[in-house]
Amino acid sequence: MKHKQFESYTSSGTANNITVGVLATIGLICGAKSFTGTQISLVEYCFIPSTLTLPDNRAKYCTPDKRYIMPESEFYAEAYAPANPEFQRDNFLPTKATRLRIIPPSNPNKPLWGLAAVVTTGGAFALSKAREWRLMQLLPSIRNELKANWLISKMREGLRLHKESYTAQLDYEFHQWSENRRARAAQLSNMTPQELAIFTEQVRLRAEAEARAQLQQASGQPRGALPGQSIEDITNPSDKVTGADSTQTIAPKDSWVQNLVKQTALIWGNQGGGKSWLARYVVKQKKQAGYRVIVLDPDSNRAEWRGVESYHSWDEIEQQIRNYVKELESRLKIFNNSTMSEEQWRQKLWTEGKALSLICEEATTYADFIKDAELLEKFGKLALTKSRKQEMPLTVVAHNNTQTCLFGIKGLHNLVSKMLQVECLAEVDPVTLQPKSTGRAKVKLDSSNEWLDVILPSLTAKISDFSDTVTPASNPIPPIDKATLERIYELEFNIGGKAGDTPNEKISYHQWLKNCMNISPELNE
Repeated sequence: MKHKQFESYTSSGTANNITVGVLATIGLICGAKSFTGTQISLVEYCFIPSTLTLPDNRAKYCTPDKRYIMPESEFYAEAYAPANPEFQRDNFLPTKATRLRIIPPSNPNKPLWGLAAVVTTGGAFALSKAREWRLMQLLPSIRNELKANWLISKMREGLRLHKESYTAQLDYEFHQWSENRRARAAQLSNMTPQELAIFTEQVRLRAEAEARAQLQQASGQPRGALPGQSIEDITNPSDKVTGADSTQTIAPKDSWVQNLVKQTALIWGNQGGGKSWLARYVVKQKKQAGYRVIVLDPDSNRAEWRGVESYHSWDEIEQQIRNYVKELESRLKIFNNSTMSEEQWRQKLWTEGKALSLICEEATTYADFIKDAELLEKFGKLALTKSRKQEMPLTVVAHNNTQTCLFGIKGLHNLVSKMLQVECLAEVDPVTLQPKSTGRAKVKLDSSNEWLDVILPSLTAKISDFSDTVTPASNPIPPIDKATLERIYELEFNIGGKAGDTPNEKISYHQWLKNCMNISPELNE
């Protein structure tokens, strides 16, 4: 409404300006007329000596240079001044001044012209100021209306962009769901009836557990309580199993850490929760398992990672990420073009010592210092989806489990929500008022929505020396049958039956077995 009034006032400005100009012009003309001409009659007179008595002599005496003009009212007042003593002044006219003629007024309406000038000029000024005042009254509301329209346009643009991004996210999640469903269907089709029955029972039990957890959360029951149990029932000391009946089989307290050794995982939590200590413990376990461990830590140096490969400048970190992506793509290409099964391929990687694990410390800051967003996006997607089968698991250490934890890459929320995660819990020390680890954590296994409470490994000091770890004998390489070994030999050294074409390639099948598996050359064929 105010905007329309403003537009009507601005559109009528030309007519208003013309009106103001006409009134001002008329006022100027009237003012000029009020200052021109005479308003009263004038008297033309002459001083004639008393000795001249004849009219002709008088007329000849009053030449133009001896004639004077005076307002008629003043002339008569001066002429009769001697009869009125109160008007006696030095410049009084002589009483013998003779009137020659009366000159009529040339502008008898001078007051009216002046009044017209005042009225028209005042009207022009009033019109101009009234329009200016009205516009000044409308400007604040117009400014607010324009600001509101601008905000509405920005909100509409933001909603449009959000809708597009949300639609793209839904498309991606639907694509992932379709791919997972297709893979699950293929997996189910290859199962035996016994395996299918076991899988069906596992799905049923998991669904019942999730439904029970949701029901307990909605009803306010403690986590893990049986139906109808309250917190008082759980904490009641008399309601405990003692003696031999309390013996039950439980997993070792650090058994969940083995998932972090072999799978791509995210370790996150607030400052002081123990993320870095847990990551170092996992690095030690990885090295003991036989992995080649590479650590990318922009906030540390090699003295903190003795015994493992570590890189700390952003140029080195970016180059290692490029090497990782290149190696992973190369392995995928070779595996896709080979005739090996997944188990044979992974065993071949272990046999050749190519099992590799990458540790990314402070991953939340990578996107701020590595400007190649395309590289980070490819790195994140490949590491989360393709690293496991290529024996290249990635461990990410960050402050949160949002998209920013994976180098600020957008569109990975679905993958992050499904990956293996460990949240290290922190608390505030009441004495120092500094955050410290509680010794506890929550673990969400791969492709699960349930968080499990676990105890962090007990460490008395931060691990910084990994040089004393060796590959233990308790982690043997799984045996490979003879057919698989012969197939690997054919692919590596005897392609097309051409082994030994060059001096550097002269290696027999038994010699190759001896080098790879340290077995006797007298293998019984």
